[in-house]
Amino acid sequence: MIDLGLLQAQVRDVPTAALSDAERIDLLRGLEELTCITQAAQAALAADFAESQIAKAADAGVPPERRTRGVAAQIALARRESHHRGARHLALATIVRTELPHTWAAFETGRITEWRATLMARETACLALEQRLEVDERLAADPDAIEAMGDAELAAAAQGLACELDPASVAERRRRAEAERRVSLRPAPDVMSQLSALLPVKDGVSVFAALKAAADTAVGIGDDRTRGQIMADTLVERITGRSPLADDVDPGTTVNVVLPDSVLTGQTDAGAYVDGYGPIPGDLARDLAAGATWLRRLYADAQTGALVTMESTRRQVPDGMARFLRFRDRICRTPWCDAPVRHSDHVESVEEGGPTTFANTQGLCEACNHAKQARGWTARPRPGPTHTVDTTTPTGHTYTSAAPPAREPVWVEVEPGTWTLIA
Repeated sequence: MIDLGLLQAQVRDVPTAALSDAERIDLLRGLEELTCITQAAQAALAADFAESQIAKAADAGVPPERRTRGVAAQIALARRESHHRGARHLALATIVRTELPHTWAAFETGRITEWRATLMARETACLALEQRLEVDERLAADPDAIEAMGDAELAAAAQGLACELDPASVAERRRRAEAERRVSLRPAPDVMSQLSALLPVKDGVSVFAALKAAADTAVGIGDDRTRGQIMADTLVERITGRSPLADDVDPGTTVNVVLPDSVLTGQTDAGAYVDGYGPIPGDLARDLAAGATWLRRLYADAQTGALVTMESTRRQVPDGMARFLRFRDRICRTPWCDAPVRHSDHVESVEEGGPTTFANTQGLCEACNHAKQARGWTARPRPGPTHTVDTTTPTGHTYTSAAPPAREPVWVEVEPGTWTLIA
């Protein structure tokens, strides 16, 4: 067994200040290679773990289609990442080690990064094993050659060989990809948002060309906005039917903002939270609230800031509880998973006698909810003022998650050494 503590200490305690610049560059390269070797070791461990878990599930009589359930989630928790990334790393480990031997050799010796190994696996995914082995032979048999290639160069070379060896499979892969078109929203720095659309090439190019033409026309008649601003504003206007420069708010659109009353009244500038986006500053929260047609009151514990209940004129219990969980938990409650809440999950399952209460429910993404239902997983709510859940995986490792505070408790010093909680 490797002494991980010793290895970590050796890397952490490198006397960088005493090195020459040439030695620093050499050490940077050495640590980069060590990072790649470590990532390959993680991939090997993940593949061996998955193989063992699947074998145990088979021995226990689990149907074949359910034997992999929860495996990627355990890998993700160990790596402190989302279920999606854990599944991607597991797929990489399984494919590269068994179907791309030259790529694997370059990876485990530190010649290529994990991402370049991923590119090789991704761009050959549509090929039969024999063809995938040929691409691996032609691109990765020479470790010096594949090490010298950039990311885009390697991806293009793998794509070209895939088209050469099996053009029909490449075309079918493109058709499947077009069926997965979608739009997503992610937070961006400085309280901005990144709206992304995954579209077929012809549609993406057409949308961009139309927005660019609108910007060229506006600039030509003297619009003082930049082309980028005009394209962004045109996109909003054509989709929502209103100008983003106008003060009115579309009454048909619901934006859920969780904020303390002190922010709403302007007494403080503490932050707020937009459902489906993330944290925002107090001034923006007040701007959004000013255009609201109705408000829903939610109540937080004054001492812990935990969201405890909600008031609404819409009182369908299942929908109301699900809405409350989304406001309380914000994102999937599995540690390190940033996915949106999709399922209202019983922490302790109904089959085990778990009640349908706020204390025994949590918001999870679809993948994490399915993983939690696999053999050997258990979860229990932990008593306390803050909603806390302990989840134990089949290997006996326990991970804890707590709902984020809806507001921060405010304490005021009324006299030296005496503090009062302001509810």
